[in-house]
Amino acid sequence: MSRQRILSGVQPTGNLHLGNYFGAIRNWVEIQSQFENYFCVVDLHAITVPHNPATLAQDSYSIAALYLACGIDLQYANIFIQSHVSAHAELTWLLNCITPLNWLTDMIQYKEKAQKQGENVGVGLLDYPVLMAADILLYQADKVPVGEDQKQHIELTRDIVDRFNHLFGKGEKVLKSPEPLIRKEGARVMSLTDGTKKMSKSDPSELSRINLLDSPEEITKKIKKCKTDPQRGLVFDDPERPECNNLLTMYMLLSGKSKQEVADECADMGWGQFKPLLTETTINALKPIQEKYQAVMDDRGYLESVLRDGREKAEALAVSTLNEVKKAMGYSLPI
Repeated sequence: MSRQRILSGVQPTGNLHLGNYFGAIRNWVEIQSQFENYFCVVDLHAITVPHNPATLAQDSYSIAALYLACGIDLQYANIFIQSHVSAHAELTWLLNCITPLNWLTDMIQYKEKAQKQGENVGVGLLDYPVLMAADILLYQADKVPVGEDQKQHIELTRDIVDRFNHLFGKGEKVLKSPEPLIRKEGARVMSLTDGTKKMSKSDPSELSRINLLDSPEEITKKIKKCKTDPQRGLVFDDPERPECNNLLTMYMLLSGKSKQEVADECADMGWGQFKPLLTETTINALKPIQEKYQAVMDDRGYLESVLRDGREKAEALAVSTLNEVKKAMGYSLPI
């Protein structure tokens, strides 16, 4: 019996941080042996907001190297860059033409980001959920590992599948409807400067996040300056103490200890005792990732071969799906 298939990816915009790692990549690593995996660097998504053309290509390679450094195993997974498989853009256009506009304007993330960009908001920001749907559907993915904030996008993808199959399937399911795969514990790591907001690459303050490639000095500085509260004794799940809950959760995830073990260990601690403990634990947890990343980046030929092999396997599957979609919609296929 063949394994179910997974598709996921992150944008090459800035360094990956602990939120990306615990919310996505570590989950990929833990479950990868159970599935057939396609992990891409979603560089087409990266230009839905203003980006730096001078760093986009290098950032894409860097993210691919971090996938490997974090433990993605090529025995189970294919790693590739999204824009290297042109079927992503072509299927997006086909799906655009059957996706009602109001489905996109109702998306929560569009409303939030459009409000920030004002009159400069581009069509790509409105349309990127359709691109995300195309990413998933090209590989007929069974499961999509996402954070809680991405569930609406999977629901939209499922709506697009239902609409496409109804319009063009003639009783057959041309496209497969995916299910979200959400990590229950630690799926959302919050900002170091505001425990009510998710840790994000788009936050203008570097002090809000710990990046996977931060030096020990940077980690020490960020944890030393992170927001806390005046209370002694550290506890989980107190709605009045979001920063306390977030920092304990980070320590739990980085140390590998259980929630109860951390609760017992930190119950009588003050911040002056806890912050050095969190700092040391963070530095030690990220060290092997950073060392593996540097080794991969130093061997450019190896990294390029990984991406080339990943692209070839991804493209074969993506083109097959794209041709089925085009045939269902009445297009002639290349001779």
